[in-house]
Amino acid sequence: MMIAIKHASRTRSLLHRSLGLGSGLCPSLSSAALQFSSLETAVAPTSPLHRRISPTGSLITKELVDTFTEWFQWGNNALLSRIFDILKADQGPDHSASDHALSQLNLRLTESFVLEVLHDGRRRPSGVLLCLKFFDWAGRQPQFYHTRPTFHAMIKILAKAKRKMQMVDFLENIERHAYKLRFHDTLVMGYALAGKPDRALHLFGRMRFKGLDLDSYAYQVLLNALVEDNCFDAVKVLENQVSIRGIDSPFIHSVMIKSLCKQNQLDRATKYLHGLLREGKKMNAQLVATLIATLCKRHKFEQAHSLMEEFRELRVARMEDIYGIWLRELIRAGRLARAFEFFQSKKQLEGYVPDVFRYNMLIYHLLRKNRLWDVFDLLVEMKENKIPPDWETINVTLCFFCKMGMVDVALELHSSCSDFNWSPSRMFYNFLINALCDNKSTDEAYQIWKSSIASGYFPGKKSFGILTDALFRENKINEMMELVLAALEQNFLPNASTYHKFVLALCKARRVEEGYLLHREVSKIAKFSQRRDSFVHLIRALSRSNRGDMAATLLIDMQGNGHRVTLSLYKSVIQCLCNMDDPGRRVLTLLERQLSYSGPKAFVFNFIICGAGCARNPELAREVYEIMKRSGLSPSVTTDLLLLKSYLTSGRIFDALNFYGDIGQRRTIKRRLYTAMVVGLCEAGRTDYALEFFKEMRTKGFNPSIECYEHLIRLLCSVARFDDALKILDDFTKAGRRISSFIGNTLLWHSLITHKLDEAWLLSGAEMNGSPEISMLGKLIGASSGRIKMVAENVGNLEEVIKQCFRPNIYTYNLLLKILFEGDVHVAISYFDWICKKGLEPNRWTYEIIIRGLLKHGRRAEAKRWYDEMSRNGFTPSIGTRLLL
Repeated sequence: MMIAIKHASRTRSLLHRSLGLGSGLCPSLSSAALQFSSLETAVAPTSPLHRRISPTGSLITKELVDTFTEWFQWGNNALLSRIFDILKADQGPDHSASDHALSQLNLRLTESFVLEVLHDGRRRPSGVLLCLKFFDWAGRQPQFYHTRPTFHAMIKILAKAKRKMQMVDFLENIERHAYKLRFHDTLVMGYALAGKPDRALHLFGRMRFKGLDLDSYAYQVLLNALVEDNCFDAVKVLENQVSIRGIDSPFIHSVMIKSLCKQNQLDRATKYLHGLLREGKKMNAQLVATLIATLCKRHKFEQAHSLMEEFRELRVARMEDIYGIWLRELIRAGRLARAFEFFQSKKQLEGYVPDVFRYNMLIYHLLRKNRLWDVFDLLVEMKENKIPPDWETINVTLCFFCKMGMVDVALELHSSCSDFNWSPSRMFYNFLINALCDNKSTDEAYQIWKSSIASGYFPGKKSFGILTDALFRENKINEMMELVLAALEQNFLPNASTYHKFVLALCKARRVEEGYLLHREVSKIAKFSQRRDSFVHLIRALSRSNRGDMAATLLIDMQGNGHRVTLSLYKSVIQCLCNMDDPGRRVLTLLERQLSYSGPKAFVFNFIICGAGCARNPELAREVYEIMKRSGLSPSVTTDLLLLKSYLTSGRIFDALNFYGDIGQRRTIKRRLYTAMVVGLCEAGRTDYALEFFKEMRTKGFNPSIECYEHLIRLLCSVARFDDALKILDDFTKAGRRISSFIGNTLLWHSLITHKLDEAWLLSGAEMNGSPEISMLGKLIGASSGRIKMVAENVGNLEEVIKQCFRPNIYTYNLLLKILFEGDVHVAISYFDWICKKGLEPNRWTYEIIIRGLLKHGRRAEAKRWYDEMSRNGFTPSIGTRLLL
């Protein structure tokens, strides 16, 4: 015991040293066992232990690798590995290569040797097919004939792997060849195990007709198959036959208990078991385990535990097997803490050592719960108890090192294990990919993913998402494309979030055609509703790339996925179509497809008319307007407004006036129509018409919107009609409205570039008759135009004046920055830093002001540095600025 503890302590010490843990974190050694109390409950994925590994260097890594590789090789037989290497390498249809290579080994074929090969092969990756190939080869060798045990072994391998079709083919092959009499019972068992109890009964009937009978073992297998297939009437008949023949075995009793359990007659099953006990029948663990497993499946754990304790006290069955079933059912039910506690107590009190399968199961679930030190304890315990590991043990061990963040150890072990024909599991690939991505080793994770594909495994959804996220962060578009295409080939769909990230990456990389093709492929097999923002990003990217037809198709698909389309999105598609050749045909085709999907809806026509108007194609807008009327829909005020705006936007003023008159004949002109005319005429630069409609609007008692005032004041200032602009401003303030940022910035800008606004302000007497707000605005205009003298240090005061007039924005601060560059450069740069600290994002104009201000003061080198920073922040300098530099 103390020697085992000493070896275990050394292995644990290696792990601690490799993780760089000091002695203060090492668990203490008690006389009974090693307890990791301080670290027992999980090294969480976010802990330092989950990050980069082996700070102490490669020597400790090599020690750990050597320690575990030595253990892994305990269960490895060189001759058997050579046999399976030969079988695995031969992919030819006639297997001539493997036949010749196996013959060269000069194997002495005996029943025991064939059974050993089959037993080893069933635990290997692709072992079932390899076992079949060896079984076939051995049967064709002279001086060797398969026996009933070898047939039984092969049938059991097929049954355990649930290869029922292959099992049936195997059995039919036996029937066709020279095994007629000797193997009737083998065939009956084979078809029973293959899930074909009717065929097994038919063969059994033929045997009885010929005067043949099954042996006790074959009766047991057939009876069990009938129970599994719920043929309970046939079970009763066969049970009578068994009783008549005097066949009495614990296995038969176990099958009968299973029959009662499957019929949910648990009380009868319990009485049956106690009856056997009273009669002094021979008992085995399977009898008790069958009932315990069923009770657990029915969530009667306390009753199952009482039954187990009862038989433990009676000592009539091998308790190790019963403990194994109890452990399995606790783990399956998610009662991991109770399972682990039971395991520890039985190990200490009774010396219980489970088989490798129970160890693997417990380790796997502890791994899933991040109880990593418990996992390590069990692995060391298996090693010290000389329990030969199987392939599953190797996989969970490597997964443990991945989850500890010790990727270098896992990779070294992976390389070492490949020497004895070990193949990684899907779980190991998932854990390794996750650990590599966590360590920012994305390229290595991607290569491991390619290896897993080559091995026939595709990562789980979680690992797929983690690897995709890592590639997305590092903008590895080609790798992401290969990843997703491989997923689609496997009919494996990424979730909506992962798919969206991939679409976003393709759009940013301007590979929109690939994004569109991906969408088409995903749509064929999609089992999730694609996210709305995926559609939006792709449609906008296609529109910007002048791929209007693709964008139009996606627009319809988007609605098919249950997402609402917006006017803005529709406008971008229509504008793109209008910029292509033959825009009328393309837009009308979209309209036709939309109508066939949604029917004649007003919003469809409105969206298309709006888009055509924004694309300055009023003829197309008018055509859609007429189609709307022919479809039986009466244009609403909104539709009329959209067509009116399309004329105004295109500069077709007389068409707009005519249509306005047509509207006036059909409906009463309201505020919305007046607003549209004033704003549209201002944007078209038709000052007199705009003023005329504005005055008519005021005469009829309508209160113009802020938008009307803003556009009109800007237009009047741009043509230097400052007197009229101030009259409109006076009308605006008399209505009790506060000056907007737009109006304030417009006046501030024009006061900077000309003295005429200030002169008009003084002549208007606005300060004398206005409110305190207007008075402050006058001072602001005077300061900006230079009438009121100010120095750079007073800009802070000027900002306070602005806040009393209107709410400043980045445009306002840019104007102040321009004022400052008229004086001290250092103060101006300091002011820029102050703007940034306020949380305002500099725009292109901000950088233009700084660069031009520095050039004006002869600071070309500084201007060049700001020019470079402007480019790094994604802003394109104007042609004028580029020429100055």
